[in-house]
Amino acid sequence: MSLLMTSRPIVINPDLAYSIGLNEAIALQQINYWLQETKSGMESDGVRWIYNTTEQWLEQFPFWSESTLKRTFTRLKTLGVLKIEQLNKSQRDMTNFYTINYESELLDEVKVTESKRSKCTVPSGQNDTMEEVKVKRSIRSKRTDVIRSKCTDDPTENTTESTTEITGKDSCPVAVQPDRDVLITDQAKQVLVHLNQVTNSRYQVSTTSLQNIRARIGEGFTVDELSLVVDYCNAKWGDDLKMSDYLRPQTLFQPSKFPGYLKSANNWDKAGRPERVNGEWAREDGIFKPSFKNTDYSAIPPGFRG
Repeated sequence: MSLLMTSRPIVINPDLAYSIGLNEAIALQQINYWLQETKSGMESDGVRWIYNTTEQWLEQFPFWSESTLKRTFTRLKTLGVLKIEQLNKSQRDMTNFYTINYESELLDEVKVTESKRSKCTVPSGQNDTMEEVKVKRSIRSKRTDVIRSKCTDDPTENTTESTTEITGKDSCPVAVQPDRDVLITDQAKQVLVHLNQVTNSRYQVSTTSLQNIRARIGEGFTVDELSLVVDYCNAKWGDDLKMSDYLRPQTLFQPSKFPGYLKSANNWDKAGRPERVNGEWAREDGIFKPSFKNTDYSAIPPGFRG
């Protein structure tokens, strides 16, 4: 039985994915569905809010882990396109409600279109179908030749990259995969963009900024893991004037520090990403405990002192 026929598809606007990221676009589109097409949730001050448990969200996104889900929602909040608040008056009810900030510039079609990533456009600037677009190859590009500069009108032409028969009018041949260095660089740029957005920084794409990020990805660490370290260290150091200076690529991803940061970040993520209050994590759960630096050891019987 075909998956294309049995499941309700998740529709993603490519411009939205370019503006805020693919995972974020998937999640935001689903939240928009709950807000606009259902009567779920509640209204507060004229704004509709919806609520789903983590388990209910994961049922809608079965291809994500819980950590990816939480990281995606956290980034949406950081970007300012998603509002997350606890609307219930009871202090014991910590239920999170969600609504979309529809006024965000990141959702402005005109502004996003001006900078969208797609290069498959006709000279007039209007989008056309992929089959009719002629993509020109940069003579300075160091990338693997993954896109033919000319598409054939012969539906049966075979290329050196693929012996699969091509069918359809004005079809382009199947592209080969880019080399590993290109993939690593592209992933490193994703991490750098995330770092800039979370920390409100403006690190440029350069050898200095990407060196340690590329090295960690080359060792097998994922974009999600590097992004998690960014989120954790920002939560820990962001409000500390001295430590916030270390929220930079050279520090966060250096080989001697990154594994330790990642271990702490994973524990922080499993604990529900608690906030930092007065230099302490704002919860006790066996992982994040308050400091004992102010303990009065004079009150402990001598036989029990370390």
